[in-house]
Amino acid sequence: MTRWLLLAAAVVTEVAASLSLKAALRDPAWYALVVTGYAAAFWLLAAVLRRGTPVGVAYGVWAALGVTLTALGAAVAFGEHLGPAALAGIVLVVAGVLCVEIGSSRPARPREAP
Repeated sequence: MTRWLLLAAAVVTEVAASLSLKAALRDPAWYALVVTGYAAAFWLLAAVLRRGTPVGVAYGVWAALGVTLTALGAAVAFGEHLGPAALAGIVLVVAGVLCVEIGSSRPARPREAP
């Protein structure tokens, strides 16, 4: 459970940093949150990996949720348009990550001795 909470925190900090990057274009003070957010996101992602989460799963969930929440946040905060193609793309990204998660939950096959 802890690793999923850490992963959620990594996603939130990465999304905050990404949205702050857009805000920093108008007000450079936001760059402090950009740097802090990305540093925290990578530190949290590393903590998730140290707890045994497969890298494909951790990075896939982080990236998919990051893309989704950043796109939705940009639409709300900055009025960016999310058309049907963008929404379909988000659905495909999330579906792809779910496939990776399902595929990685199987036990690994034992290696044959040389």
